[in-house]
Amino acid sequence: MRTHIRPVRGLQSPGFAELWRYRDLFWEMAMRDVRLRYRQTVLGVAWVVLQPLLGAGILSFVFGSIAPGSTTFLVSFVGLLGWNVFSGTLLKAATSLMTNSSLVSKVFFPRLLLPFSTSVSTLIDFAVSLVMLLMILVLNGVLPGLSMLLAPLWIAIIMGCGMGIGLVCGALSVRFRDVNHILPVVLNFMLYASPVAYGLSRIPDKLRDIVVWNPLSYPLEGLRSAMLGTGTVSLETFVFAGVSSVVLLLGGIFIFKYLERDFADVI
Repeated sequence: MRTHIRPVRGLQSPGFAELWRYRDLFWEMAMRDVRLRYRQTVLGVAWVVLQPLLGAGILSFVFGSIAPGSTTFLVSFVGLLGWNVFSGTLLKAATSLMTNSSLVSKVFFPRLLLPFSTSVSTLIDFAVSLVMLLMILVLNGVLPGLSMLLAPLWIAIIMGCGMGIGLVCGALSVRFRDVNHILPVVLNFMLYASPVAYGLSRIPDKLRDIVVWNPLSYPLEGLRSAMLGTGTVSLETFVFAGVSSVVLLLGGIFIFKYLERDFADVI
């Protein structure tokens, strides 16, 4: 029995049923990514905690010096946790095809497995950092409230935004290698253009209408509200952030699937 594999023209369905059939391969790719992430490092998984700790310390010092009272260490730390989920998801998804170019060109499997499998290591990194955050909160006499239960929803929204953009960048990087060179520059700009080290209430009114269109603005504010109980996030804000994340994710999937037929030929 022979199976003929031919490229499909036009828009394609996401193929979730096919992804489910290859779930064993998904987990194998995910675990490989986790094992390779900290191989031959002295501190290993400790880097997951050290990076946001050092970053939050620097951001809280810089922004606190420029505008005293505008931020605290905890505000910056939670903001960086959300930012790291976004940037980690985006960068890993964007580079997953080029990193596995030999696999893409020689073996048939749903290509979406590659970017999706990288999200597992991002979630593990977040879980480790979350434990450190809870320890810091307890040491500071701050007990997490029931609002903490909303944190997974905000993380899912942030990951959806990162994965959607990452899928588009990853698909384009197969043909245009410049994409992976410009991504770090764009992410550095987004870091300071997003409310990572400060809340939306600290943004001047004349700039707030512009900043809220940043897909990370409401999710980062919502994550801080869930974990620290600071600020207020309305139902309309949550719905807007959720819909934006779904639109970005589905748009990324369809663009990825549309360009997928040329991956093996040009990679």
